[in-house]
Amino acid sequence: MVGAALIDVADFERVDMRVGRVLEVEAFPEARKPAYKLRIDFGPLGIRRSSAQLTVHYPPEQLRGRLVIAVTNFPPRQIGPVRSEVLVLGVPDANGAVVLLEPTEDVPLGGRVF
Repeated sequence: MVGAALIDVADFERVDMRVGRVLEVEAFPEARKPAYKLRIDFGPLGIRRSSAQLTVHYPPEQLRGRLVIAVTNFPPRQIGPVRSEVLVLGVPDANGAVVLLEPTEDVPLGGRVF
């Protein structure tokens, strides 16, 4: 593995990754790179806010209602006027644009990734 330190299972278990459903998508013109402001429902964990650089592959109407995976136990981070409470996970494509990590089946909101 290039550039990554080995971790043990206990390290991985400390990262709380959960499934949520995107409820709202708004433009985020104040962001340094094109991004959206998101409201995501994590079921029993409640609704959380995030900002995400998803504008290349996902118009707002394709994000609303979509399941996403996010890290839910990072401390909140202020990104301009947005308080980002979760980190939505994705992988860069060949040009660096984010492609979402997402379940391929409908699963319960708040479900933990393990």
